[in-house]
Amino acid sequence: MSLAVVYTRAQLGVGAPLVTVETHLSNGLPGFTIVGLPETAVKESKDRVRSALLNSHFDFPQRRITVNLAPADLPKEGGRYDLAIALAILAASEQIPGQALAEYEFVGELGLSGDLRRIRGAIPAAIACGEAKRALVVPRLNSTEAALCRNTEVLVASNLLSVCAHLHKREALETPVKSVAHDAFYPTDMSDVKGQLQARRALEVAASGGHNLLFFGPPGTGKSMLASRLPTIMPPLRESEALEVAAVKSVANQSAASNWLSRPFRSPHHTASAIALVGGGSNPRPGEISLAHNGVLFFG
Repeated sequence: MSLAVVYTRAQLGVGAPLVTVETHLSNGLPGFTIVGLPETAVKESKDRVRSALLNSHFDFPQRRITVNLAPADLPKEGGRYDLAIALAILAASEQIPGQALAEYEFVGELGLSGDLRRIRGAIPAAIACGEAKRALVVPRLNSTEAALCRNTEVLVASNLLSVCAHLHKREALETPVKSVAHDAFYPTDMSDVKGQLQARRALEVAASGGHNLLFFGPPGTGKSMLASRLPTIMPPLRESEALEVAAVKSVANQSAASNWLSRPFRSPHHTASAIALVGGGSNPRPGEISLAHNGVLFFG
């Protein structure tokens, strides 16, 4: 067939809307066109995909290739669509079976050799993929954070060839070990504090009732020291809350898998700009307020 459909996920804030990669091969002068509101990095994927296919010993179709990233009004950014585009071309040219593609979603950036590279925001994609009842194929460097989503079947690939071998049912992809929920670990603890009875009592009241707290006093009296230990006396995170925190970190391109059940503590510098605090931008990124979600935000 000359038409193939592959599913992937976009990155929009802390959400991961579904993107359908439709690829059509038609007669005419050879060409490669990507439509569907792609930004520069997505447009450049045609060069990465072409080299990855050739270096993985596949044939690159000498036909007119049109790739549509639907929905067309959703902005697309980054290299996360490379793997899905490459597989759609292979399926449209009948180099891999297209029947099983509907059971999977694919995210990953391709190197020129066909190797898969890490993407940003794997956890929101894994959460949304699990809700859609499909398996998610991710690069190996994203396996640890994607495995935090226990309700999603996650498959790990190192390169394009291993994904194609899995689709041909010759060699199955690995499934990462699901993360075991351990107790939260904090490098400091409220039990380290000697004295400061009134301040500690205020922290206990704030932690139990979810209240805001104002410390005032000259430098060196222990305000920052006490505030940094507030997460250690707060109730432990539920797994759903911990996943929300990990998703925000994943979108911010921070390590989300290490000590993921601990409540975050953020203490931005007093000169931090409004953009750094609130986040946002044309492609929304989390600021300090979002990074402190389900944790503590301290202004010193």
